Amino acid sequence: MIHYRNTVARSGVDGRALVATAKKLLAAAGERDASLSLTLVTDEAMHGLNRTYRGKDRPTDVLSFALDSPGSERLLGDVVISVDTARRQAAEYRAPLQRELYRLLIHGLLHVLGHDHQQAAERRSMEREERRLAGAIDLPWPY
Repeated sequence: MIHYRNTVARSGVDGRALVATAKKLLAAAGERDASLSLTLVTDEAMHGLNRTYRGKDRPTDVLSFALDSPGSERLLGDVVISVDTARRQAAEYRAPLQRELYRLLIHGLLHVLGHDHQQAAERRSMEREERRLAGAIDLPWPY
């Protein structure tokens, strides 16, 4: 199940498509029965989250908060995406906003699943998994 919330007025995001894609990505990651929270925010909101939780005084494109939820429903965690930053990055890549949101969703999902990119070996592994998940939703990677 995807718990979706878009806090950005007139974002231009196709929320239904984003939720459907998140479900496909969960299945491709072997987490078909898990739940994920997905929230879209502005740069202003993301700046506050990034400062509070990472000590970085600037907005970022995506933040992930993994949970270890015992019980009958496996709740993986929260993925928060800045629509403002995604829009700028999409323009840089000459890609549609929706496609950039899918790319950031993949990245955030992999973080809640325990992937990281601090070390070279971790980065290579995460990039391989990003490409695999992108293929599962027919997303060109990289742009």
